[in-house]
This record gives sequence, structure tokens and C-alpha cells, in this order.
Amino acid sequence: MNTLSPASLTRQLGTWRGSAGGGAAYRQLARALRLLILDGRIGLGVRIAGERDLARALGVSRTTVSAAFDLLRDEDYLLSRQGSGSVTRLPGVGQGSPPAATDEAEEAGADVVDWTKAVLPAPQTIWHAYEQALGQMPAYLSGFGYEVFGVPRLRSAIAADYCARGCPTTPDQIFVTSGAQQGLSLLLHLLAGPGDRVVIDHPTYHNAIAAIRKHSCVAVPVGLPDTGWDIDAVRAAFRQTGPRFAYVIADFHNPTGRMMDSETRAALVGTARATHTPLVIDETMAATALDAPAPPPVAAHDLQGDTVISIGSVSKSFWGGLRIGWIRADAQTIVALGRLRETLDVATPIMEQLATAALLDGSLKGEGVGIDIRARRDHLITRLADALPHWRVPVPSGGFMLWAEMPRPEASALAAMARSLSLRITPGPRFGVNGAFERFVRLPFTLPETELDRAVERLVMAEAHLRSRPGRVPDPSDWELAAERVI
Repeated sequence: MNTLSPASLTRQLGTWRGSAGGGAAYRQLARALRLLILDGRIGLGVRIAGERDLARALGVSRTTVSAAFDLLRDEDYLLSRQGSGSVTRLPGVGQGSPPAATDEAEEAGADVVDWTKAVLPAPQTIWHAYEQALGQMPAYLSGFGYEVFGVPRLRSAIAADYCARGCPTTPDQIFVTSGAQQGLSLLLHLLAGPGDRVVIDHPTYHNAIAAIRKHSCVAVPVGLPDTGWDIDAVRAAFRQTGPRFAYVIADFHNPTGRMMDSETRAALVGTARATHTPLVIDETMAATALDAPAPPPVAAHDLQGDTVISIGSVSKSFWGGLRIGWIRADAQTIVALGRLRETLDVATPIMEQLATAALLDGSLKGEGVGIDIRARRDHLITRLADALPHWRVPVPSGGFMLWAEMPRPEASALAAMARSLSLRITPGPRFGVNGAFERFVRLPFTLPETELDRAVERLVMAEAHLRSRPGRVPDPSDWELAAERVI
């Protein structure tokens, strides 16, 4: 079980005294801890510091901490057993994995605004890339068509891109996959087995959580602080849980949009090496910078080359329908992936690989995506500030989405209400484990500005309807089940 040290918990709490609501010190402390649990910055099932140690770290009496813990136990945010400490939980939410999401058919009619997908339509360049690929296909038709590791031209183009970003790479370090999601699945097959632990950012990409569960592994969440990453908490999770690997999104994180700086990247690699924990770094969003380019890849800090495994794809930089991704790793891992793949899907289609190579290696002159994503981001920020000024919406420096914080923990209820207004949104619990992040919703800014305006209008209506409902609100578990059907 992951234990949060007094130092990490103190950093998470920040300036908890004098927070909104005031009152006795123990109530302020309980309120601050409750918010950290609801926001997912402290994961569920995490053992938190003992009363005496926490009191010393915070500079308060043990009585204050004890009273705060008692209040949280009464509210069912802490579960305490004699000799085992206090473990975080959520009221009304079991400690097992929540039910898997089930998708419903799209609502009929053109009036539905689907605000759940952080993706862009294909640019005209894609068409030209396929035209060029079709002209190159005859050279491959005399062979069997099973390029297990990937077409050499594409492997070279991907390696060259890493070199250009400050991470020396050779083609034999590249393994082409059918999208980044397949890359993660292959690594789960290779590195982990049923019951093994995988450390994750919390929140993180919802399909990564689903993949970990599908492989019968246990996701160990390490909460993200208000800014950056808590390397001390990561180190503690590595040492205390012995994970098979850690899954981290360092570039324009999905869903928060934050970017890991170079110093933190180096510290993360150092921590992983010291604890013998492989890092799987998801770089799917790396090419989506809006204000400043991302630092060199995390793998650039892995001087020995055996700690960091990178996953990338062209789904965000070009088009989601071009199902091409890759894994960058040491040559030994690449060979092992090749053997594993022969028992699964054998190879990625050559046509798509050649089209992707044309997009990456500069041989194709195109107009790019043709969409000003920065303008859409700024437009949405402005609309939300006007329409929902009581929400907190940080401005990401890249990526395709906003991680908006609501005043109350009712994101799933809001998503269910929005559905009745023909608006589909993704509530925060989809990006966490055991019902965390009910104060958050992910709002992509990839839609045209007119559609973003419609979406915001309906979001405001949904929140107003939620506020005006008489009587007691439904149980949070009911909200989550309703929201899962929306997404």
C-alpha cells in the first residue's frame, strides 16, 4: 500500500490555514484534506502520515490533527484500523475497481454537441501522404508484407525526429505499432502480469487506466500537486509498492495540460534508476505545443538507455485515423517486443506506415493542420471566464484540452444533466481511480469557435439546472454510472 510521507502531505496542503470558510484549526485541516482527496491529489487507498508525525510537520498540536482525522472518519473519507494507520477513501464508493464504461449509441439528431473528443479532423496533407504512399507500394508487393518492427523508412524518420528534439536515437531503437494505445498494451504484456502494480499520474489518460485494468494489473495513483509533479511522492510510491513500471505523461499532460520541465524530467529518471523502476513515457501530446516547445524528451536524461521507454503516435499531430504509433526503447527491448508481437497482430499495415513517413521525414510539402488551435484555446478561456467565473480554469501551454475545476464535487451529475441538453462532456472521474476528481471536467478546445460557444451555453444551462434541483442530490455512484453512458 502506498504511504504518503508527512513532507509530501504538507506540500500538498500548502497554506491550509485561513482557507475559505475559516473556523477551528481542526476543521480547516479536515476541509483541506477532504479537498485533496476529492480532487484526486491524494489517491484513494493511500495510507497517510501518522497523527504525531503530521502534527510535527505542520507545526500544530496532535489534538488538532486527531480531531481533523476523527471528522474525516465520521464523513467516511478515512478508514482507520488499529496498527494500520489511516487510509483514504470516498463516501459511498467501494474500494474495488469501478464498473467499466459502456458506450451508448450516439444520440440521434444533428443538434448534439459532442465535447468529449480532444482530436482534430484530418488536414489535406493526409490525402497527399496517401497518394505518395500508394506510389511506393509496388516496391513492397513482392514481399510478404509483414514488417514486424516497422518499415525501415518510417523507423528512420521517427529516429530522426527524436534526434532533432535532443534525444539521440537510432532506427533499431524504434518499434512501429498500430497507435500508441497498442504500444502500451504490448508493454503491459511484456513487463507486467496479473496483480502487478503500475504507478500512474493521478489524474491520467483514461484509456491508459482501462488498459492497466484489462491486463489485470493494479494502478497505483500518485496525485499531481497544483503545479508540476511531486517527485518525493513518486519516489515513495516506487519504494513502497515495487511497481513493474510507471506510466507518465510528461508533455502537455492529458487531461491537465501541464508540462514537465527539464529539471523534473532529470529527477524522475534519477529516481526511477535508483529504485530500478522502468519508466513508460507517453509522448502522444509532445507535438501539440502552443506557447513554447516541450523540453527534450525524458529519454534524453536516460544516459544508460535502459530505464526509459517512450510511446508516441501521430494521432494528435496529424490525424487519429492514421493508426500509427511507436515505441522507443533499448535494442534488447525492441527485439523482445518483436517476438511478442508475432503472437498478436504480427505487423502494422505498410500503406499507413509509408504515409506517416512522408509526413515525418519532410518529403511531403503540405499546409499543416490549417487550424489555429491557440485561437480556439484563448476563445474558450474567455467564454468560460465570462460565463462561469466561479470555475477555476488554468491555461495550458499546449495540448488540446482544459482541466476545469468546479466549485463542488459534482462533475458526473453535471455530465448527466448536460446530456439532457444534448451536450456530451467528460467528467473528471474518467481520468482517475475509485471515483476521484468529481470537482473537474475535461473541456477540449478542438471544436470550431461557434461550436465552442454552443457548448458553453449548454454547460451554463446544465449547471443552472443542477443548482435549481429541489431536494437531496443523487448518490455520487449513480452520477458516475449515468455519466459513463454519456461518454
